[in-house]
Amino acid sequence: MNLSRAAARARVRVRKTVRSRRDAGKRASAKPSHATPAEAVASAAPARGPMSHAEVRKIFFGLMLAAFLAALNQTIIATALPTMGRRFADFENLSWVVTAYLLTSTTGALLYGKLSDLYGRKRIFQVAIVIFLIGSALAGLSQNMTQLILFRALQGVGAGGLMVLAMTVIGDIVSPRDRGRYQGYFGAVFGFATVAGPLLGGFLVDNLSWRWVFYINLPIGIVALFVIAVVLKESGTRRQHRIDYLGSALMVIGVSALLVVSVWGGQTYAWISKPIVGMSVLGVVFVVGFLLREHYAAEPILPLRLFRNRVFSVANAMGFIVGLVMFGAIIYIPVYLQLARGASPTISGLQLLPLVFGLFAASIGGGQIITRIGRYKIFPIVGTALMAVGLIMLSGLHSHTSLWMLWTDMIVLGVGIGACLQVLILAVQNAVGYEDLGTATAASTFMRSMGGTFGTAIFGAVLTSRLAFWLLRLLPRGGSAATVGGNVTSSPAVVKTLPPPIRDAIVESFVRSLHTVFLVGVPIVVVAFVLSFFLPEVPLRRTVRDESIPLSDTEFATEFEPPEAGLDVTAI
Repeated sequence: MNLSRAAARARVRVRKTVRSRRDAGKRASAKPSHATPAEAVASAAPARGPMSHAEVRKIFFGLMLAAFLAALNQTIIATALPTMGRRFADFENLSWVVTAYLLTSTTGALLYGKLSDLYGRKRIFQVAIVIFLIGSALAGLSQNMTQLILFRALQGVGAGGLMVLAMTVIGDIVSPRDRGRYQGYFGAVFGFATVAGPLLGGFLVDNLSWRWVFYINLPIGIVALFVIAVVLKESGTRRQHRIDYLGSALMVIGVSALLVVSVWGGQTYAWISKPIVGMSVLGVVFVVGFLLREHYAAEPILPLRLFRNRVFSVANAMGFIVGLVMFGAIIYIPVYLQLARGASPTISGLQLLPLVFGLFAASIGGGQIITRIGRYKIFPIVGTALMAVGLIMLSGLHSHTSLWMLWTDMIVLGVGIGACLQVLILAVQNAVGYEDLGTATAASTFMRSMGGTFGTAIFGAVLTSRLAFWLLRLLPRGGSAATVGGNVTSSPAVVKTLPPPIRDAIVESFVRSLHTVFLVGVPIVVVAFVLSFFLPEVPLRRTVRDESIPLSDTEFATEFEPPEAGLDVTAI
């Protein structure tokens, strides 16, 4: 009885807080305004009611196109890189075509989130699309490797905002309770583009030109820009702006240094070499400086108070781990198919469809279920558990594993990834105030991207180490890993041309090394599984812009229905 009375009193306090804030807002709007022009614009903007399903669908179409471009351009270039190297006779700097895009798109994610919170979503979204299209067109027109790298970096500047702002706009127009179904589609598009990228890139290179890897973005991006311009209305939430330029510079330098370490480490330079150690120290120093700056900045890019919100902290930690395992481990499945089963690059990409199917089913189906029940916590719990099971199953691969067994393993892993991918972002969006929606969404995307980058580096180092170990033991006398340039994973076509004893030894060495890669991923996923039990479940709101109490480490706001007419709430 005492507990029920305490709960009733808590409900009354929340209702009073909501009413008082609403009344205060009305009183403030009734007073003469002495606000700055930017504040006057924000306060004068009328609050729009819920959008119709037809309006949401039109906007969602444009958002999906933008998200597809962002995801596609992470992978479509892979099959075109050798052709670009031959065209410009420059293989030494070829990796920078990927690295430049990675640096600018990842570091730009946080900035886009903050800018959209300050200036409004539509304007910043349009700027991001235009920059991306200009970068794509110029990259396709490149006449040398230097131009290609620079224009690829410009393309990344725009791409950094596409996925972040697409998910943020959905947060503007759809309540968290209904958002599950839409973000489920985002997860499906992300998974589809990840697999479709190499296939589409290979088709364009074989039938048109490597330049069409970039030109293909133009018609899709123009349609997305047109839809956004015509259908999306500005939110009217702009505030007086004060950009933290020092914090931005510290963040860009620190994150860029750490990303370069993840790309160069174990490939261009040894992990304990002076360049890698120096860049690591530089990155850590600037990241620490960034965090100190954010503590004192008037308008921080990443408000540190968000980390007092347990939903924000736990969900982003899990997102980092999911990205780490997803990008770091499964990228070697196509290499396995080419080495062990003799599949072509195109066929190996098609044989990843079971993983995409599992991701589709879990992402879309999970989103529909979340919309119906209003709960999300069970999905990352089940998802991380299935990811661990899928990695254990994949660790049993050998050179003669049947396709049916491999497809089953991939479906399990895909379902696990799909159950986590967008749910974590939904949880974060539901747990923060509307004024931090863009920043929080950008932080989630940033953490997942960083996880993927470091996962690629970590698992690549594990594979390289184990491959060297097994090659020394399995290669016949007179054989050497140098026969394939010292890099088996990038030369599956060359391995096919080797004498059978050497080829079989290399394939077996790779398969055994892959066992370790997948097994290393298991305890990492188990950490995410344990974290999932600490993820607070805040009931999904039915409103887009709520007046609920901001969440903190110990206090979680809940949507309460207003009392019925005539009911004396003080007597509850």
